[in-house]
Amino acid sequence: MTSLVSLDRLRFLFSRFGERLWVRPLAVCLLSIAVVFAAKIIDGSESAKLVPIVAQDSVETLLSLMAASMLVIATFSVASMVSAYAAASSSATPRSFALVLADDVSQNALSTFVGTFIFSVVALTAVKNAFYDKAGLFVLFVLTVFVFAVVIVTFVRWVDSIARLGRIGSTIDKVESATESSLIRRRDKPTLGGISISASSASGQAVYASKIGYVQHIDMASIQVWAEEVDARIVVSALPGTFASPNQALANVIIPSGELSGLDCTCLIESFHIGNDRTFEDDPRFGLVALSEIAARALSPAVNDSGTAIKVIGTLVRLISRIDEPSNTESQQQTEYDRIAVPEISISDMFDDAFTSIARDGAGAIEVCVRLQKALSSLESLSSEAIRKAARYHRELALKRACKVLDIEEDLAAVRDAASYPESNLK
Repeated sequence: MTSLVSLDRLRFLFSRFGERLWVRPLAVCLLSIAVVFAAKIIDGSESAKLVPIVAQDSVETLLSLMAASMLVIATFSVASMVSAYAAASSSATPRSFALVLADDVSQNALSTFVGTFIFSVVALTAVKNAFYDKAGLFVLFVLTVFVFAVVIVTFVRWVDSIARLGRIGSTIDKVESATESSLIRRRDKPTLGGISISASSASGQAVYASKIGYVQHIDMASIQVWAEEVDARIVVSALPGTFASPNQALANVIIPSGELSGLDCTCLIESFHIGNDRTFEDDPRFGLVALSEIAARALSPAVNDSGTAIKVIGTLVRLISRIDEPSNTESQQQTEYDRIAVPEISISDMFDDAFTSIARDGAGAIEVCVRLQKALSSLESLSSEAIRKAARYHRELALKRACKVLDIEEDLAAVRDAASYPESNLK
């Protein structure tokens, strides 16, 4: 069976590697060792006669200082990052942990500190054993000064970042950024490059997953190749974010013979990457769920932070509005996989993910109720009929919830006034 690794598959795999805390430090450590030995290349060349003489003691002193301090700083950075991760999980939502863990500034800082420590130890050992001649020692001195400058700049940037990492505002921004990227990709390719089909029109014989978990990614290119080889058409039933279980079909296979017996569907099943948890890259609904959970936790009696819930509502309005923006028409109209039919994400389901828990838990907070009504009214003014219909339904539902909980006439009047505005704004 033909094997194919598409660019989309590589993007997904690189995203998974980005969540591994050891990947960048390991790469930087290997690079540090390579640089130490690369400084020896200049010895014996014609350029070696032109470089100035550097005292070996000065290089040893600088390397010793870096070796002694970098391990302490690296340990301190790990402790600070762990505290930030714990804060993100406890104050926001555990679903945001993967995004905080993949923070570029923190991973780059840890990689720099650990890599500098390895560089210092290896270089110091080489210097003490007279590995370098005059030219190599000078190159090593220049590299050491450069690395020292990089460490200082990285440390300053990292201190500024770690002060915000794990804070509720920073976590919301990270979830918004990840959800926005996923929404834009799905807006530009609503059927993942396949043929459009409604979710209820699936036919053919069902194929089920070999293990239980969440669909994280669908390798469309691999499915297309398999479908061409066996002369079949595929109707995808489980989009990214779907819980794959024994009674949940991944896809339906349509073949001319009508019988799947004797047909090896292993390649098709393995094209659905299934993991224990949902991910943000290909599942925009998961980002909306995470934001809704942050708002729900903020509205709990133990926290009672209406301001965070209001911030999340504004974030949700920005994200859903991106769906209504003009998409990349060329990529949307282009059918890359003509043998695969994929249903689009339901706008109604996205609104359920985003606003149901906020309307339920915030029904007793007048400021949240008013802001929610204005937010939904704002979405109701967009051009998409599906968005307008879903916004209207949730605005009326939120009003009913508020009327059931609020018992002060002035509060009810304020919510009804906000609900009656045809074109509200979020001022």
